[in-house]
Formats: sequence, structure tokens, C-alpha cells
Amino acid sequence: MTEQIRLIGADWCPDCQRSKSFLSQHRVPFEYVNIEVTPEAVGEVETLNGGKRIIPTIIFTDGSFLSEPSNDELADQLGLVREAMAESYDIVIAGGGPTALTTAIYAARENLSTLIIEKSVLGGQAGVTERLDNYPGFPDGVSGAELASRFARQAERYEVEMLQAVSVQGFKATPLGVQVLTGTGQTIDARVLLVATGSTYRRTGAQGEADLIGLGIHFCATCDGPFYKGDDEVVVIGGGNSGLEEGMFLTQFAKHVTLFEYGDSLKGSKLLQDKVLSHPRMTVKLNTQVVSFNANNEGKLSSVTLKDLNTEETYEHSASGAFVFIGLDPNTSWLPGEVKLDERGFVVTDEMFMTSVPRVFAAGDVRRGSTKQLASAVGEGAAVAIQIRQFLEKH
Repeated sequence: MTEQIRLIGADWCPDCQRSKSFLSQHRVPFEYVNIEVTPEAVGEVETLNGGKRIIPTIIFTDGSFLSEPSNDELADQLGLVREAMAESYDIVIAGGGPTALTTAIYAARENLSTLIIEKSVLGGQAGVTERLDNYPGFPDGVSGAELASRFARQAERYEVEMLQAVSVQGFKATPLGVQVLTGTGQTIDARVLLVATGSTYRRTGAQGEADLIGLGIHFCATCDGPFYKGDDEVVVIGGGNSGLEEGMFLTQFAKHVTLFEYGDSLKGSKLLQDKVLSHPRMTVKLNTQVVSFNANNEGKLSSVTLKDLNTEETYEHSASGAFVFIGLDPNTSWLPGEVKLDERGFVVTDEMFMTSVPRVFAAGDVRRGSTKQLASAVGEGAAVAIQIRQFLEKH
């Protein structure tokens, strides 16, 4: 018996990183035992696995263990609800972020049966943000995990059914609604489907990035820039409009900001380029690749290892924060072809949030024209809930 889940693995093991990410996303406390640092743990792995060295080996509090488990196996072991209780609902929501949860709360208050299906963990991007200082009602700020938990508890209060670690594989329009297919093989009927699967910040893929998200690596300067007030150095990765704008914003807090761009020129507008290049507390370095993000003894970002693509030389750059702005990818790959997308893959809707497919709505970060801010996501959740209610009253 153990007091806490223990994950025995290694930093170089992709499956170990995946399992660590899964547990962290679902806010499951666990102890990570790195066999490179604690070699005696190899013996424990061999004992549990009949002499085989299989990682990750995850030992649960009841003494049971899983070796190299899939996310589905982990979800089942943790007791996550992954099967819908009913065959049909008024509203099925694909996604479990702030937009989805807000819509669900509004809909359930109107006595509309509502099901949320989230492929990861409730709360979306907001739920993995270390701290939110710009969300109204929290003058001292609030952690993303706490705010996500509050959203979920409020939805539970109105008896919203919520599935986690379950993906939506697709849907088929019917004369009276939509048939939704889940990753667990269920087919669920809905009068209306809301697409609220959000978007995913592109990552560099550099070593150490996944472990340091929220611990020095961020994707929103507006959200997290104030944490670095008075710090000597933060870095920005990406030379497009977002990187340039957010880099200038960060100079309000950090003493100096260095912007790194992989290409041989900045990609943002000429006006923004001129402002950044003339800023006394900003430095731009082109033709630079991120090799790794490095942590200090407290497990927080302390430096970035970079490669000069002209000279092929690598060097270390000290920084307490790194903000990655290399683009957003909408989570729309699961949608059938009849759903109209824009050139970047975001869902196109009309002024009522209806997509090109009747009875299928879209809101939040996945929708073309959304602002990618938490307060806006909540606002769109409320707005689309009202539109859905009015639609259902007529149909």
C-alpha cells in the first residue's frame, strides 16, 4: 500500500511523459521516480514485472500497478466516468473548457438535458494555467485548476453529465438531430451538438517543455506576464504578430525581453517590427532554434538552450519565463467535411453561432473570430446557450 500514486520512469521515455501529462492534466497527485536519479527503482520495476524492465510502471495507492498503460487504461484505473448514462440528450457538448461548462450551466438551468464529452480534463487551457489575474471577480487572482474546479462543481450542481478522457470521433446529422460517436464506441443522440473543442497552442517540442508548462513556460502574456514583474529576463519564442505584441506587453513587467525567431526574418507587421526593434528593453535574435528548456532545483524554468542556425553552435540563455507564440491549431480534425472551416481550420459560424450543418453550433476558441481569452470564452458560452435554447423552442 502506498500513500500516493508513484510513477517510475525516465525523462527520455515518451510513454512516461505521456502518463505524467495525463495524471497532471487530471490533477491527480503523484510522485515521479526517475530511474536515472534513483537507480534502485529499477529493481522494483523488475520485481513487479516478472524480471522485465518496463516503464512507465505506475503503482497505485491500493498496491495495484499498471505497466506502460494507455490513457484509456489509466482513465479506467482512476475511475473516470467514460460512458454516458442515457442514449439521448437535448444538448451534447464536445469539449469541456470554460465555453462548454458555461453553456452547460445555462442549458441545464433551463431543464435541458446536457452532456459534456471532454477528451482530456475539464477546464481546458484555463485549467492548466498556473494563475489567472485578469478574470473578473478574483481580485487576488486564482489558479487555473481552482477556477476549472469551480466551473465543474457548478455544472454538477445543475446535474450536467460530464465525461472525461473520452474523445468525440465524429457525428452524423439526422432529420431530427445529430448522432455523436465517442471514442469508447458509444453512439449518442442529441437534438443539438455544440462544438467547443477549443484550440491548442503549438509547442516547440524541445526537451523539458512539457514538464515546465505553468512552471516558467506560458502561452498567454496577458494571463501570466504579471508573474514576472521585476524579473531580469524573460524570452519570447516566435516572431509573428502575436510574439511581437506579447513581447512588448511583457516589457511592462520584466526588465528585459529577448525574442527568438526560427526564420531569417520577423513575420509580424512592419509597424510591430519597427516598434520591437527600436524598443530599448527588447532584443531580437533570428535563425535561432530552441533545443531545451532547463529547470532549477525548484523545478521551475531557469534557462533555455538555443542553437544558432547560422553557426550551428548551441548556448544557454538564462530566463525565468518563456512565452511561446508559434501559432494555434484549432481542435477540428475530428469534424466531418461538411462542417465549413476557414483557411486556418477554425469553424465558420453565422451570427447565431450555427455552423454550416443544421443543429450543429460552435463557440469558444475553436470558432473563427474568437478572441482566445477566458472571459470571452465564458461570454460565448452564455451567448450560444441562449441561441440554442431559442432554436430548440422553435424546433
